[in-house]
Amino acid sequence: MEIVTGNSNHPKNSIKRLNSSSPTKVNILMVDDHPENLLALEAVLMSPNYHLVRANSGKEALKRMLQQDFAVILLDVQMPGLNGFETAKLIKAREKTKHIPIIFITAISQDMEHVLQGYEVGAVDYIFKPFQPETLKKKIEQFVKIHLNNEESKLQTVQERTEELNKKLDRTALNLRRTEALAKVIGETIIDTIITFDDQGTILSVNPAIQTMFGYDPEELISKHVCVLLHETRAETSEESFLTSLSCIKQYAGKVMESVVYRKDDSWFHADILIGETTVEQHKIYVCTIRDVTTRKQMEQAQKLQFDQMEKMVETRTLELTKANEELHKEIIERKRMASHLYRSQERFRKIFDSSPCLMAICSIEDFIIIEVNAYWVTLTGYQNNELVNKKINAADFIDESTGKPIEFDQKHLNKKIHYKTKDGGLREGLLSTEIIDIASEPCMLLVLTDVTDRVHLEKQLARLDRLNLIGEMAAGIAHEIRNPMTTVQGFLQIARNNNELLSTEIIDLMLEELFRANSIISEFLNLAKNKISMKKRQNLNSILGAISPLIQAEALRSRKYVKLDLHECPDILLDEKEIRQLILNVALNGLDAMTQNGQLTIKTYTKQDKVILEIKDQGKGIQPEILEKLGTPFFTTKEKGTGLGLAICFSVAKRHQAEIDIATGNKGTVFSICFPFIPNKEEG
Repeated sequence: MEIVTGNSNHPKNSIKRLNSSSPTKVNILMVDDHPENLLALEAVLMSPNYHLVRANSGKEALKRMLQQDFAVILLDVQMPGLNGFETAKLIKAREKTKHIPIIFITAISQDMEHVLQGYEVGAVDYIFKPFQPETLKKKIEQFVKIHLNNEESKLQTVQERTEELNKKLDRTALNLRRTEALAKVIGETIIDTIITFDDQGTILSVNPAIQTMFGYDPEELISKHVCVLLHETRAETSEESFLTSLSCIKQYAGKVMESVVYRKDDSWFHADILIGETTVEQHKIYVCTIRDVTTRKQMEQAQKLQFDQMEKMVETRTLELTKANEELHKEIIERKRMASHLYRSQERFRKIFDSSPCLMAICSIEDFIIIEVNAYWVTLTGYQNNELVNKKINAADFIDESTGKPIEFDQKHLNKKIHYKTKDGGLREGLLSTEIIDIASEPCMLLVLTDVTDRVHLEKQLARLDRLNLIGEMAAGIAHEIRNPMTTVQGFLQIARNNNELLSTEIIDLMLEELFRANSIISEFLNLAKNKISMKKRQNLNSILGAISPLIQAEALRSRKYVKLDLHECPDILLDEKEIRQLILNVALNGLDAMTQNGQLTIKTYTKQDKVILEIKDQGKGIQPEILEKLGTPFFTTKEKGTGLGLAICFSVAKRHQAEIDIATGNKGTVFSICFPFIPNKEEG
């Protein structure tokens, strides 16, 4: 091997040493507990390029691998102590040796199980004895070639990496030299004084500006204490007092301080001082920059003098302007008063117009084009503001209640009873008044429409409730008067039933049955006359319908009619099962009675928002309007043998369940919709 002299630690010298190294033999490890086998392997593999290393056991092989690197390992399987498989496992477990190829050579362990075990522990080949010498030699040559290629690749990688580091080092050195040159030029040309000192306050360097600013030669200050420059003979403010000690200097590092400093001849000047801190090779270095701000101070003094003069001029001018302003202020107050009065008038009208509980609109008196409508008009009619403004008012939407004809807007009206249409085609009731007003000198018409739909509906409800109350009181009195004698008769009949000599049992049972039936009818009637407490519990409406549907189906089949159940998933709600059964039966049987043969009754359940809806639809001829208004009134019936109590009981049951009954009818049939509220569990109490 060539011996390299000089600085062997330099990266470039290391590359030269690697490139000039003479070729070395490749190490091959042979492991076998029989010396004759090792001798045979040496005879086959003998070559000037190979260094054959013997090992008589697995333990000795492991020791050899700690001392040398090998290109390939020839390993016997059957050995005392550590066998070949165990030795291979230990070799592969070590990071440095796990990539060395292992070839097992054996004359005994030739079963497929041993071969597979050899490959599992990391072998690249498994050779049986006797082997072909040329074959083994060729295999070893190929593994050696792979080893040499890997070594060459590693060497190339190290070389490339070293060259890259050398380039970076050259660039860093160049940048460092540039930085030093720039720092030197800046320090020599800058007009500010720059001082560097160590942690003890000893001055390390100063720039040439020290001579101009302080009168010192740079050499005079080297190794002197920094307080020679920064120490004051007297402190004018608390901020300036920190310069008297090195600890204070360090404390205010990184801050710009304004102070008074003294030259060599004891003269002073104003200066801004900035102290920075850094660390070089674990030693703290401080850099102090001192800037002469005398010119700035003089300018500030001149500006202050000018400001004082201008302040006096402004004061004089202000007195003059104050007098003029007072006169202008009086005029402004008067104008504001007039404008405020006008604004309040307009604001009052605007508030009345916008917040009025009546529908209000303004239109042109010439062509009846709508100029503006208030929010309540938009709310009740359903139209958007842009659908009404700048459009001609449609007289056909406003019908005179007395004549049934459209309103004539060219005439004055006062509380005229009308029906007016909404955007969805609905009819509402109202009182219409019109008035001529002037807006911006233009005659306009103000329409005021008082909606009385809810009031009319409430009046109808109150009238109906009055009738129900009267009937209820009457029913209570009649039931009370009838029930007392019936109770007496019932008691006597029960006594007579025990005495067979007076009346027969069949006759007495018949009389009792009739009395019980009459008492049941009276009890039903009394349900309308008192506030009954419902025994409600949380249950499913579909379950009740499922239980009662056979009864409805049987009733329908008797008259050749059909019943269809369309039950959708519904949540459990609070229901009194007996009352709901009675309600469903009453409405369903009324629907069956209203249809002819082959008619279909549809019972449907579904949920909508927070409502559970029961819908019963028949295919009858519908209900006449005059009859529809009286539905639910006790004793009102269109049947020959009806009592008129069925629907009245239904309305009473719905009320106790806080439900609403909606009736939609036409020539194709009638739909009863009972809407039950859904109350979550937490709200039951």
